[in-house]
Amino acid sequence: MIFVLMMAIPLCGALALMAPPARFLPGDAAVRRFGAAISGATLLVAVSALTAFDYGATSTVQLEIDRAWAPAIDLRFHLGVDGISLPLVALTALLTFLCFLYTLKHPPAGGRIRLLTALLLVLEVGLLGTFTALDLILFFVFFEVVLIPMYVVIILWGGPGRRAAAYKFILYTLLGSGLLLAGMLLVGVTAGTLDMTELAARHGSGVTRGVQITAFALMGLGFAVKAPMWPLHTWLPDAHTEAPTVGSVLLAGVLLKMGTYGLIRVALPLAPEGAEFWAPWLGLLAVIGIIYGSLACLAQRDLKRMIAYSSVGHMGFVLLGIATLTPVGVNAALFGNIAHGLITGLLFFLAGAVKDRWGTTDLTALGGGLLGTAPRLASLLTFASIASLGLPGLAGFWGEMLALLGAYRPHADLPRETFVTFMVVAAIGAVLTAAYFLRLLATLTHGRADGVTARRPVTPAPEGSAPPLPEGSAAPAGTEPEASPAHAPAREAAITLPEYAAWTPLIALTLLVGLWPKTLLDVTTAPVRALFGGG
Repeated sequence: MIFVLMMAIPLCGALALMAPPARFLPGDAAVRRFGAAISGATLLVAVSALTAFDYGATSTVQLEIDRAWAPAIDLRFHLGVDGISLPLVALTALLTFLCFLYTLKHPPAGGRIRLLTALLLVLEVGLLGTFTALDLILFFVFFEVVLIPMYVVIILWGGPGRRAAAYKFILYTLLGSGLLLAGMLLVGVTAGTLDMTELAARHGSGVTRGVQITAFALMGLGFAVKAPMWPLHTWLPDAHTEAPTVGSVLLAGVLLKMGTYGLIRVALPLAPEGAEFWAPWLGLLAVIGIIYGSLACLAQRDLKRMIAYSSVGHMGFVLLGIATLTPVGVNAALFGNIAHGLITGLLFFLAGAVKDRWGTTDLTALGGGLLGTAPRLASLLTFASIASLGLPGLAGFWGEMLALLGAYRPHADLPRETFVTFMVVAAIGAVLTAAYFLRLLATLTHGRADGVTARRPVTPAPEGSAPPLPEGSAAPAGTEPEASPAHAPAREAAITLPEYAAWTPLIALTLLVGLWPKTLLDVTTAPVRALFGGG
């Protein structure tokens, strides 16, 4: 029942926000605190799941609930976790809570905080359900629940191009969902069951090779849109760039993982012969995405857009690991999922902090010298960047390294020469990843302050205070005008307590997982071996 409680808490919180404001939580500040409390309670339940989980049997589905949902068509409300899904459940609960902490002092522009809070809570329900569902139709329902809240978050609180970004996001994902449903139903009807644990235990028996090839193609395309895999990635940069900070963090940190998790949890075990047939093509598209994402990052002049394109490259390593069809490669994919969620979530938080203080994420306008004008912020950005480029000792290193190792020794039935070529190309992509992050640091943090970062950064105003005057506006009569930003001595805008609270856990976990990868690999290794029929 623990997962029912974990999803009931945010769902009840979202429903409570539909009560009239005059009777329940009057004022935006109260609503923001309520959202933080509800997501915090959900995180506590997730922590209790972590403590109740038996780490000696990580390949076994645990904390399970299995009830009849629609007996006439054999649908069941079946939830549970193993070592594959448990880390993603914890990541979802953590990132959602950190986003609510961040909004305590940094709500997105556009108001309507009550609606935003309700949408983020519904989004959390859908994400948690996706990672715990063990019935194909239930999985699909939760998979779809996520789409509408994120669409509304982008279109209501996004930037100037939010409408086009939101439309592209919803159209791509709905098309992918249609293909996904067709593939899952094809397997379910052929096998005579929709139970994911039973289907996984069969390892494709009872489903012909032709059906498996077709079903994997349909499911793979559906999941690839979410991953995102080149060339189905084009919705991602716009969605990331236009979304508010909390939307970008959840989109990069958790939503992208729905695609790669689905490939591992659903597509691989349900259609193993189809996976073997399509694996070289999946590997090819993965390495194209790695190179394409890196080159696109080198061409970007916007911080958020650069981080968005970096996700295409990083998730390419995850897809390459899956394509090897080996325990090493799939472990690399699961490790890369968590590492990317932690590091890229932190990067988007920091990009939001830069925009809050200087009003832009355009690298040309920002200029250099951030280490001089905002040393703490610049130091955190440097840490997140070197973690993302894969520095040994930080979380980003292990997923990429293990993916390359998996490509060097792919499944015995796959063409090894082809995958060794993929490994070489992916290694070039890793070098390019280092290049664009080092270019970012050289452009933004180092050198002489020569852009808007040379000005006094804007300290987030206390709640209830008057907004800052537009540049060039006259101050109200009877007030002392502030010194012109162009002539004021540069000083760092203080990093607020909610910012520290939101960023510190991500920094700590990036170090923990990077220095002790065994903490995560010990959880995922046994269920990954079971996925391939091993002990």
